[in-house]
Amino acid sequence: MADHQHRSFDDLVAEGAAVPTDGWDFSWFEGRATEARPSWGYAASMAGRLAGARAVLDVQTGGGEVLDFALGRAADAPALLAATEGWPPNVAKATALLRPRGVVVVASGEDAPLPFADGAFDLVVSRHPVRPHWEEIARVLEPGGTYFAQHVGPGSAFELVEHFLGPRPAEARDARHPDRERAGAEAAGLTVVDLRAERLRMEFHDVAAVVHFLRKVVWMVPGFTVEAYEPRLRALHERIGAQGPFVAHSTRHLLEAGKAR
Repeated sequence: MADHQHRSFDDLVAEGAAVPTDGWDFSWFEGRATEARPSWGYAASMAGRLAGARAVLDVQTGGGEVLDFALGRAADAPALLAATEGWPPNVAKATALLRPRGVVVVASGEDAPLPFADGAFDLVVSRHPVRPHWEEIARVLEPGGTYFAQHVGPGSAFELVEHFLGPRPAEARDARHPDRERAGAEAAGLTVVDLRAERLRMEFHDVAAVVHFLRKVVWMVPGFTVEAYEPRLRALHERIGAQGPFVAHSTRHLLEAGKAR
């Protein structure tokens, strides 16, 4: 058993609360939490799409890590590269990471219209958007263009969510269902050409990892703070000590949709 699993509840919670949460680099979790990855390898697949594109938009890029990785793997870079992000610390992080690759990062809120002209891009990509705005995606795609994305699926990590919030209603579990997203894309005039879903095992080896995860992925337990959820965190710490890692399951789907010529 790792040394950190023998540490006190207060020490672990304090550590989880102190780790910076900007960007989408999850390397801090090494040895403390694991999550199986989807079989399709989204970032590497994105690299192949980038090589054949002329004008690309990455929606809700986070700290730019996924686009940076994909551009590093791509045989050729598109002539025009843009990304949007709504959270100011991530805008700064993404700008620093992506500017050397020729990417313009635009600060744009998750719910705001995309700040680009109609038909500006032949490829729009996104990894884990809070929610896809299908009408805007369709609008900025040129005829014949493609949306290629990995989305969070329904009921993702709900074992963890329900530990803190109690049983969730059915509509909360189904909010990101692939069938709903297919319908949304089609309603906006896109044609879904590929849709694959997987359920993937997650393990949390200590309560610090849970605290950091819930601070980073803020929509899981809205308004999460250590103080507000101290009793539930303590119960989780004791459960891990008695039973081993806390197991949950993430859900992901790969979605590709095209705009008619």
